[in-house]
Amino acid sequence: MARSKSSNDWLREHVHDHYVQMAQKDGYRARAAYKLLEINDKDKLIRPGTVLADLGSAPGSWSQVAARLVGDRGKVYALDILPMNPIADVEFIQGDFREQEVLDRFVALLGGRELDLVISDMAPNISGMSAIDQARSFHLCELALEFVRDHLKPGGSFLVKVFQGSDFQPYLKSMRELFDEVVSRKPKASRDRSTEIYLLGKGRR
Repeated sequence: MARSKSSNDWLREHVHDHYVQMAQKDGYRARAAYKLLEINDKDKLIRPGTVLADLGSAPGSWSQVAARLVGDRGKVYALDILPMNPIADVEFIQGDFREQEVLDRFVALLGGRELDLVISDMAPNISGMSAIDQARSFHLCELALEFVRDHLKPGGSFLVKVFQGSDFQPYLKSMRELFDEVVSRKPKASRDRSTEIYLLGKGRR
């Protein structure tokens, strides 16, 4: 089946993408690794000893970054609806974050440990209809925030990918109610045309 012009354009851009080439060279599974690395350089979220959860982790580039940074004393727990090849020192559960049974399994995996940090690069399957995609995206973000309310320790941080749209301001308000400080980050590895932005909540109340 012939590819459309737009998918050919995407493929051409992807193949020549600086961050894609860097990821291949550095051994990361996706270019998204550099988004987390850049944010972490600025905000020092992940340190030796950090205990964190990576929501929407597949294919695993954020978990790869996190596992390298937390060291022997830290811990990375990961969850995704998609399969993810094993990563050393990362505990992974495959399942749908929207299902209580999956969430219960993930909580059991945590074993009562309070989290220093929750990171979420989750995005829904894209339908191409922006209103639907935005609603689905913010539903995932709201679920992630619920998880944070239940499992992030006081003083902890939350980094989440959101898409700018009609639900952005209410979501920002919800984060400001839970954290001492909420800032936005647009890493260089985010494609310019993308409406994605990362919100970082610091100092969970």
